Amino acid sequence: MVESRLRVIEGRTVPEVPVAWDPWEFQALCVEAFVASWRARGFSPVTVDNDIGLLERTLKALGRPAWDVTPEDIDRVVGGLAVEGRAPSTRRGYVQIFKGFHRFLQARKAAEIEAAFGVRLVCPVDEFNASRHVGDDSPALLPPPTPERVEEFFDFLKARIATARKYPPAARDYALFRTLYHAGLRSEEASLLDRPDVHFGRGPFGKLHVRFGKGAHTSGPRPRWVPMLDQLDLVLRWFLDDVRGKFPDSPALFADESGGHLHQGTVRNRLRYLMELEGRPAGSALMPCGGPARPTTTNAEWTWWPSSSYSVTGQSVPP
Repeated sequence: MVESRLRVIEGRTVPEVPVAWDPWEFQALCVEAFVASWRARGFSPVTVDNDIGLLERTLKALGRPAWDVTPEDIDRVVGGLAVEGRAPSTRRGYVQIFKGFHRFLQARKAAEIEAAFGVRLVCPVDEFNASRHVGDDSPALLPPPTPERVEEFFDFLKARIATARKYPPAARDYALFRTLYHAGLRSEEASLLDRPDVHFGRGPFGKLHVRFGKGAHTSGPRPRWVPMLDQLDLVLRWFLDDVRGKFPDSPALFADESGGHLHQGTVRNRLRYLMELEGRPAGSALMPCGGPARPTTTNAEWTWWPSSSYSVTGQSVPP
């Protein structure tokens, strides 16, 4: 006769979940835990802040708790973004952030969700609604701007400084986009520069200390030094001497009208706005503000700048 025995196997217990737990309250706690996992993995504070906003917008658009979302809900949200003319990269962002959150729920919260809400998690993103990593924003379809095109844009910005209703923002925009172009910075890197990050005495041209440089593989910010080529130092000297003091006092180099750092999204929106003022369609190739903008010339004529030039309004402007 075979003797049978019972053995106790160690495993995870299912935490007690209140039967009447509000689904939105529970989802908010899940979002907090998801964000905490980003910080544990070493994501930079800027990345965390941006992704929190994207996740909140995605969940709000879906209109129901993540465990109740269906493939049709994903179709509705992504399709709506397409109808609104949102870029493929934006639509991919919505899908990817939701997939990441849903994977987190499956790994960490599946037992609690099933116990509290009677739902077994199945990801609603499938091959029919997952955005392909190809779209009308492909670099092959958006060639980099020619030096002539960039010169036209900067000529427009210079002329606008003398006539703009608000002088400080117009002058700041000129200095900001010159910095993006000549220093090869990303919009986020430039928007997070502080005044002490400008070092005119380093090297033959001066250097910018990019403290929040883009990292890789969740490494966090990677600081670096960037030379101020093409007489960018003259542009920034003029900006600091004649323009920056007209904004509220703060460490931010390119400040908004409250004195805080410009958001990287604001930088992109300003570019679109200025191109529309210039009479160019928003999709025209100019500067890849989401990525590094590579200088296409080292000719000093791009930024020649006598500091004694003034407009009829008494404000200093480029020639």
